[in-house]
Order: sequence, then C-alpha cells, then structure tokens
Amino acid sequence: MEFVIVTGMSGAGKSKVIDVLEDIGFFCVDNVPPQMLGKFIELYKISGGSIDRIAVVVDARGREMFRDFISSLEELSRSRQAYRLLFLDAEDGVLLKRFKEGRRKHPLLGGSILTLQEAISAERRLLQAARLRADYVMDTSQMTVSQLKEQIVSTFVEEAGQAMLVQCMSFGFKYGLPSEADLVFDVRCLPNPFYVPELRERTGLEEPVRSYIMQFPQTRELLARLQGLIDFLLPLYVEEGKSQLVIAVGCTGGKHRSVAFAQAIGSRLQEKEVRVVISHRDKDKAGMG
Repeated sequence: MEFVIVTGMSGAGKSKVIDVLEDIGFFCVDNVPPQMLGKFIELYKISGGSIDRIAVVVDARGREMFRDFISSLEELSRSRQAYRLLFLDAEDGVLLKRFKEGRRKHPLLGGSILTLQEAISAERRLLQAARLRADYVMDTSQMTVSQLKEQIVSTFVEEAGQAMLVQCMSFGFKYGLPSEADLVFDVRCLPNPFYVPELRERTGLEEPVRSYIMQFPQTRELLARLQGLIDFLLPLYVEEGKSQLVIAVGCTGGKHRSVAFAQAIGSRLQEKEVRVVISHRDKDKAGMG
C-alpha cells in the first residue's frame, strides 16, 4: 500500500493537494486525528487490497491532538508500515495575505492567541518537528495553482519504488530564496541576456537564449563543475536515506540564466535515469533575467 500523509501550514495549499492526489487515484481523507493513522492500515486490510493508495491530511485543526502526531508516525514505523510525509509551507506574509483575502479564520485563533500573526507563529512552532521529519517539503509562496498541481503529479504519479526525487528549480533572487532548497547555486556571475534587446522577453527555455548563455567559456565550465559536484553528492544523499533533494539555481529575475541551467542540470540527470522534476518558479514574471 502507498500511504501519503499531508501536513503543513494552514493556508499553504493542503486542500488543493488532496484534490490533486484524489485525481491521480488516491483514496483521500481530510482532517484526520493523528491517533487514527493506524486505522487506515486496518482499512487497507479490510479492503483486501482494493484500496492501494491512501492519502490523509493531518494538521493543526486538531489543535491539542496534533501533539500526538510524531508519536503516531513512530508507531507506524514500529509496525513497519511505509509512508511518505509531505509538508506544505509558505512565507508568513503570504499566509497572512491568503487568510485576509479568503476571510477565513485560522484554526488556532482564540483563547490567548488574539491575532492572525500570533496564530501563524504558534502553528509554525507546533509543526516544526513534523517539517523536520518530512520526506517532501514544498513551499507554495510563489507557486500558482497549476504549478503546485504539476509538482504533485510529478512527485506522486511515479512508481513508489523509485526512492529519491530530485527537483531542479530555477528562481529569481529578487523574489526571494526558495526555503525548501537543499542546494542553492548562484549564476548571476554570468553574462545576462536581459541586456540583449532581442532576447529580453524570451526565456531560458528558448534556443536563442540558451545559445547566448552557453557560448561563453565560463558558462560551460561552471555548468560542468556544478554537474560534477551533483554527481558526487547524489550517491551520498541516497546513502543517507534522503527522499527528496531540491537543487535551486538562481539569477536576478529567474527568467534566463537560471532557467537554462536548471533545465540543463535536470535533463542530464534524467539521461542518467534519475527521477527528476524540473520547475521554473519565476520564469513568467516580468523583470531582469
């Protein structure tokens, strides 16, 4: 049985994720108390194997019950039930904006917690141990709904037997660092196609931009050195049992140089039969590349 547990910050997109998981064949249940996680193993056994993909959401809506979450996960491990834990996160400012726009009440508001910012801070403290334990951490601060859907499908539609997922993503430093990144590479040292008028509105996915970037000896050498470093590091991460590795490549605006590098790194890993998701967080935003 494939068992996925979704948790994370309120407002980070858990309901959208569970909708996508349902679309790709998971039996999904929202707002499950942690103490009931073991019951889903019984459900699988009762079904005779007809339900072979289960996804549940466990989060701060359970309030005090959530404090038993880690012990419930440990109980699953003791019973040798495999699971994958997905943690959805977003920046505080983004969460504040989403709650205000949606006019929703934060589940921790009330009692001694009087403001939305206090509720977000309290939830972040409550979820800290779960975030550290997660197999996958996705920061949705800069994601559109379609980008989130694409990443969920790419992550969970593959066969469960493929242990590590490598995400190669491009981003723009002007929009902030991706908090989920394990490795961050800065390619702002390279010549910028933004200053070439005919390339300014194009992206690093287009051949004229790639050709411009890759024509420089320092570009080709940097790419080769980064690929060599990744080749060295990947087996070490696998040996340590890491389930997800996020490689983030940044330039100024996330449109030209970082896109070309993330695409090149990801494509090479795919050729080596590594399980890879390639994404470009800021590619379609206006600004320097």
